[in-house]
Amino acid sequence: MEEKITMKKSTIWQIATGILAVLLIVSISTGGFGGSCGAAVVNNAGNQPSVPTGVVAVNAEDYVDDDPVLGDENAPLTIVEFSDFQCPYCARFREQTFDLIKENYVDTGKVKFVYRDFPLSSIHPMAQKSAEASECADEQGKYWEYHDKIFAEQSSLSINSLKQWASDIGMDTAKFNDCLDSGKYESEVKSDLNDAMNSGGRGTPYFLVGNVPLSGAQPFSAFQQAIDSQL
Repeated sequence: MEEKITMKKSTIWQIATGILAVLLIVSISTGGFGGSCGAAVVNNAGNQPSVPTGVVAVNAEDYVDDDPVLGDENAPLTIVEFSDFQCPYCARFREQTFDLIKENYVDTGKVKFVYRDFPLSSIHPMAQKSAEASECADEQGKYWEYHDKIFAEQSSLSINSLKQWASDIGMDTAKFNDCLDSGKYESEVKSDLNDAMNSGGRGTPYFLVGNVPLSGAQPFSAFQQAIDSQL
C-alpha cells in the first residue's frame, strides 16, 4: 500500500520562502546571479580609498597603466579587465569568453586588451600573491602563459604551486622565487586595486570596455554589444 505524504499549504509556503531567502543571500554575497566575486571590503584604516557612490563616468584609456597588454597599442578601443586570480568567475571569463574577444577583436586590430589586478584579499587569501607572481612572470616575458596557468590550476593555488608553475613553463626559477619572496610588486598590485575601486569596481571580474563598465562573468554577447556600439 502506498503512503501519501500531504503538506499544508502554509508549510509549503514556508519552505518556498526559506529557499528564496537563501537564494537572495547567495545573490547578494556573490554580486548577483550574473556571476561575480563579492564586493570588495574597503578598509580605510588600510589606506584603501572609499568606494565611489553613484554613476561613475569612465574611459578605459584613463585606467591604462604599465600592465600587460594584448593587441595593437593603437587599436581604436581599449578594454581594461580588473581581475582576481582566485575568483572562480574570473576563471569562468577566461575559459568561456576571453578567447572569443581575442579572436574577434584583439587579433583583428580593433581592441587593445589590458589586464590589471583586483585582489579581493578578504575572501581570497592567495589573490594578492598570485597577482604579484604574475608580475614576476612578466619580467621574464611569460605573463600571458602564466596568467593562463594560474586560472587553469586555480583550485591548487599556494605559494609552492606558484613557484612550481613558473618552473613548469620554463622560467628562471631562482629569479622568479626571489622576485615573489621579496614582495617587489606588492605596491604595484595595490595600485591596480585602488584604480579598480576608483573606477567603480565592486567585485570581480570588472571591465571597462571603452566608456562602458561591465561587471561579472558576462557572456561574449554583452562584450560584443559594448564593443560594436563604440567602433
